[in-house]
Amino acid sequence: MEFGIYPGGVTGDDEGGLATGPADDPAEILAALRTLQGNGPFLVRGYRAFTDPGRPRTETPQDVERYAGEGRRLDLVVQYQSESGDVPGYLEFVREVVRRHGPLTATLQITEEPNVAGIATLDGHYPGVRRALVEGVVAARAEADRLGLHGLRVGFNTTPLFGPSAGFLTELTDLGGGPFVDALGYVGLDFFPDVFMPAPDPGAAATGLLAMHRESMTAAGIPATVPLHITENGWPTGPDRTPERQAEVLEAVLDAVVRSPAGIGAYLHFALRDADSSRDGLFHRFGLLHDDYTPKPAFDVYRTFAADR
Repeated sequence: MEFGIYPGGVTGDDEGGLATGPADDPAEILAALRTLQGNGPFLVRGYRAFTDPGRPRTETPQDVERYAGEGRRLDLVVQYQSESGDVPGYLEFVREVVRRHGPLTATLQITEEPNVAGIATLDGHYPGVRRALVEGVVAARAEADRLGLHGLRVGFNTTPLFGPSAGFLTELTDLGGGPFVDALGYVGLDFFPDVFMPAPDPGAAATGLLAMHRESMTAAGIPATVPLHITENGWPTGPDRTPERQAEVLEAVLDAVVRSPAGIGAYLHFALRDADSSRDGLFHRFGLLHDDYTPKPAFDVYRTFAADR
């Protein structure tokens, strides 16, 4: 199992906006990444967004490639955020990302939470997202193979597939067929036990969510050989959310992940540092570090799990 983390200070919220704070400090980020990874490999998560002309194309953290090396490789998310539904433009953007970052990249995620509609920071808000996802996976795999990057794994993620999203994976495999399934190197899951709804036993909640996601993959015709990646997981501190409880939740979730029979290939934590430690909002304090890069107790919990891989 591989471990990794998102090291930036920008976080999306549930209203389509961004939680921001002090600027990233690359030297502090590198020091923290070196401590977390120990002597093993480590994944560094970054986000790049495709948008329509005239809209800014965001990238967080900036210049993510600076954090690769010394056993660290990139886990890149190529977001689809085109109000006009420009799928062909997105596919060329995906190929460009493979050409630019491919040699430093271990895993490439096509779209971000495409099953979630109505929130502008997430790709399910944008028209044509299913087509962009399916064709993006195939295009990224073909471009990587053309460049000889056969070890680069291409995948996508979702949140837990409840309610209207229950058949989302089957919709994708029906749309993309064999070429899409054959191109998949992993399927990702963003999940946050005890954050958006109470979970008195976060470990048990994680175990159930992982099993459910693997069952959804199987029902959609995705082979058991395709690993499941935890692409985002965390628990924020704040009012009535103590750093000590954050460490307890992280330990319980990580224990469930490493023991899971669901075929877990990677776990990526969200996030390394708080967006803004002075703010009480739910999305401002997901970090294992405060925004001045001083550690919370959960930092050592994660370092220990990563060292014991």
